[in-house]
Parts: sequence; C-alpha cells; structure tokens
Amino acid sequence: MPEKKILTQIEGIIIYRNFVKNLPYNPHLIPLTRQKRKLGILSEVLFWKQVRNNNFHQIDFDRQRIIGNYIVDFYVKTLGVVVEIDGTSHDDKQEYDLKRTTFLENLGLKVFRITDWDVKHNLTAAMKDLEHFIIDHYSS
Repeated sequence: MPEKKILTQIEGIIIYRNFVKNLPYNPHLIPLTRQKRKLGILSEVLFWKQVRNNNFHQIDFDRQRIIGNYIVDFYVKTLGVVVEIDGTSHDDKQEYDLKRTTFLENLGLKVFRITDWDVKHNLTAAMKDLEHFIIDHYSS
C-alpha cells in the first residue's frame, strides 16, 4: 500500500493528499469558463479572495474548473474536492444538481456545498465548515 502524502494541517490535524487522476474534460467548455470568471459573481469573488494563492491552509484551489461536461465553481485537485456555491439559480435545479453531484462522486470526488447567502453574510462560519469537511474526509 502506498504511503499517504501529507498536504497540510488544519487545527493541528494532518490532512493527506487525495489526488484523483484522469478526470474527464470537455474542451468545448473553455470559452464558457472564461466568461464565467469574468462575470464576477459576488459570492464566488468573496470565496476566491479567501482561498486564492494558497491562502487557505496552503491548499491550491482552481476556479471554474471543467470536469466532464460540467463547470464546477472551485476544485481542489490535491484533495479531489469540488466546492459549489449555491445561489438562487439553483432553487429549481435540485434534479440537475443531484445528477451532477452523483456524476462527480462517481469519479471519486467529494462535493462541498455552501449557500450564496452564507458566503455573503457568514463567511467565517462557512470557511470553518469547509475546514471541518476537509478534516472529516482527509485526516486519517
């Protein structure tokens, strides 16, 4: 069995890498990812300011990452974690979100969902929730 590689520590707890290889990728979505980055949705910008440049426990986040035929809000390749910020655009898309989450989880990824409201109004607690999610899934 290969040795687990340490990625970082959160609250003194060791977090191990979980790189998921060979993710499907639809190159036709590249223009849409660029367009989405330029849109500057407030909750995504606020979250990005917290995690860009390895600011969040030295963990590298990608923004607007293509996985299969989907564009996820944020992706941590060293953990295999997708972070989705759900705003009002998700209100009538429960079936779509479930299909998308199932697809991502079947690839071996974990999906962390956070509401647009929490990012805008309770960002500190939302970031703590993300820390605990990572600890729960990648600490031992």
